[in-house]
Amino acid sequence: MTIADPDAGVGLYAGEITPAGVHRPWSTWTDLADLLGAHLLTPERAGEGLVRVRLRAQAHSADPDAAGYGAQGDWARVDKLEDPVFLFTLVEALRRAGPPQGGRVLSLGVNAGRELDALALAFPARSFDVHGVDLDASALVAARQRHPDMMVHELDVTTLPQSSLGRFDLVLALSLLQSPGIRQDVLLSALWRHHLTPAGGLVLGYPNARYRDGTLSYGARVRNYRRPDLSLMAADVTDARRRLQRQGFKVFVTGKYEVLVTAIPSEATTPTGLEL
Repeated sequence: MTIADPDAGVGLYAGEITPAGVHRPWSTWTDLADLLGAHLLTPERAGEGLVRVRLRAQAHSADPDAAGYGAQGDWARVDKLEDPVFLFTLVEALRRAGPPQGGRVLSLGVNAGRELDALALAFPARSFDVHGVDLDASALVAARQRHPDMMVHELDVTTLPQSSLGRFDLVLALSLLQSPGIRQDVLLSALWRHHLTPAGGLVLGYPNARYRDGTLSYGARVRNYRRPDLSLMAADVTDARRRLQRQGFKVFVTGKYEVLVTAIPSEATTPTGLEL
């Protein structure tokens, strides 16, 4: 379809009229492509003030985690830090939790450990004693290859607490708490009672998207619903927030494609200057 060039209307609101037609920013067209299950391809010039928008239907393929999270599966191709919103909000969450130099960090459901790359971005002058927990041995091998100094533990998070792990200054649980077999209330209780230091913080991640043909599609999905339904994700986020506040934490909720719940002790000073 041929449309008014969005670049020529920067600063206008969607729907305002320009000499070339109705202005709609590029974000409108990317959202439309997502709704239609299509890729937005590189546009072509179509005359003065006009461009031709091209869409290509997304392929019908299984979700990348359909075969599990092992190193040989499609999930190993996914790098969530390539989502700029996730990267920026994760760095902010890490800086808000603020583990000290040499502090102990626990990543639950660590998989290949890609998200731990954000620690170096958040704290370029600090090093940490990092531990990763996962059920998949092949994922842990990949995590150790990516982070050679990390200690890995092949275990099921539903068996926590484990006294052998000890206590940590920061616990990460990204895209984990809604997994089958995990009870959020039980796991959170085990973490704050047995695996957090008195000044320790938590960063919890709740997926609010899925991957379709290599592309992030906004909104949590519910079985048998064509469009996103955020009710279950919102309920879990609200439940975590309330539980942590009752245990004396300040809680912050941020993010877009993955909603992050960050908890720090209520007596801690809320840090500023968190941005990359």
